[in-house]
Amino acid sequence: MLDKLKKRFGFTRPDRKEEKKMASDGSLPERMKLAKSKKTSPDILYYLAEHDKDASIRQAVAKNTATPLQASKVLSKDTDIDVRLALAERLIYLLPQLSEDKQGQIYTFAVNALGALALDEVLKIRVALSSALKDHVHAPPKIVLQLAKDIEREVSEPVLRYCILLPDEDLMEILKGHPASWAISAIASREKISEALSTAVYETEDEPGTLALIGNTGAEIAVQTLTSIVQKAKDLPDWHKPLASNPHLPPELAKEMAFYADQSVRDILLARTDFDNREIEDISKAFKRRLAFLEEEDSGKTALQRVQEAYAKGELDDEFVMDAIGVRDTEFVEYALAAKTSIPVEAVRKVMKLHAPKPTIALVWKAGLSMRTALAIQREIAKVPSAEIMNPRGGTDYPLTKEELEWQLDFLGLS
Repeated sequence: MLDKLKKRFGFTRPDRKEEKKMASDGSLPERMKLAKSKKTSPDILYYLAEHDKDASIRQAVAKNTATPLQASKVLSKDTDIDVRLALAERLIYLLPQLSEDKQGQIYTFAVNALGALALDEVLKIRVALSSALKDHVHAPPKIVLQLAKDIEREVSEPVLRYCILLPDEDLMEILKGHPASWAISAIASREKISEALSTAVYETEDEPGTLALIGNTGAEIAVQTLTSIVQKAKDLPDWHKPLASNPHLPPELAKEMAFYADQSVRDILLARTDFDNREIEDISKAFKRRLAFLEEEDSGKTALQRVQEAYAKGELDDEFVMDAIGVRDTEFVEYALAAKTSIPVEAVRKVMKLHAPKPTIALVWKAGLSMRTALAIQREIAKVPSAEIMNPRGGTDYPLTKEELEWQLDFLGLS
């Protein structure tokens, strides 16, 4: 009696023989019923995925939660785009459950299928995957990396910017591959960036990427990298305001910005609440010194005369020389080095013309000036290529030992 009622109200499912016959010879509605039913035998669903000629049937199979994931390999290579999209949607939905057993065969089936879809020739499919996986906590790392390396911006940019599963090692490898500027900016705009990754972004020498980096409050930037950025920013006014607002900018670099930034940037620096009163006062004084230096330049006195006056007053210190560097008074800096080392200015100029870091550093050291000043002189006066510039050790110290510095001077005949 119960069997009759089930049959009357449609509760019965075909037996295996009937399923096989319907799958191979049934009408479209009959096959669609099989494809959509969660009661259909897994092997029949696999058969439909592999053999049914109607794409709508295969799409229904791809969506069916009863379809064995072993069929994903077949469906991921289906000729119909909608079938592949349906499979991608289902696999992404299942990832949280499948991730509980990452060593399991079922997880492997899913990841392999997603890998095939991540390399799909149809952009729409890769974009769909990227959009869904960019912030998915269970996204397989292998798939995320494939999408991150995609040459199409629509695919890789969201992953590069938002996916927290991409390790620094992979991101730095991508940066080394000379990516497009938008890719560098995407990495530079990530919510959190380590010092190592920030340095890697800056070392690409991509200006929009660095601008995105210094405007990113979640990016940790090493003092050494910031020092180089502050130096380079002289010629890049667009960097000034975000750099002045950067939470990692130390007071000493803020003072350096005072040598070239305009009034609006000065206001940002002086309004910072993370600097104490003494630091704010030092920054304000730096702006005033810069103006005074410019006025002195316009006084009609030669660079030599101005250096001699400053030297006689005991004012020819790091700040005075940095003021000159800030306004690009090369001649003043050369005479200042000559005065503080008791070396003819012609010898100083020969060292500068070497465009080499070690001789330049040794000369600045002999002048009794700081490594911070030596860094600025390397970049602005000696014009040392950026890839060869020697940065301070630990942010402030000379990177060469006393013996190495003295050897450089001996070699140059400037001991």
